[in-house]
Amino acid sequence: MPQTFNRPADYIDAAREMAAAGRPALARLLAEEAADRTPDTDAAARILAEFPGHSLRQED
Repeated sequence: MPQTFNRPADYIDAAREMAAAGRPALARLLAEEAADRTPDTDAAARILAEFPGHSLRQED
């Protein structure tokens, strides 16, 4: 069954799984999405701090 992402915690869980699997870039992207969906700016900063690195997002 495919993973369903409805909450920031879903993205954080997936980011942790990707980090554990040795995929830090994907982990960072998932963490950024979790942070974007987190209304508390302090909590969003903590999420990003857990997954350090530069953003790989491509903006239009």
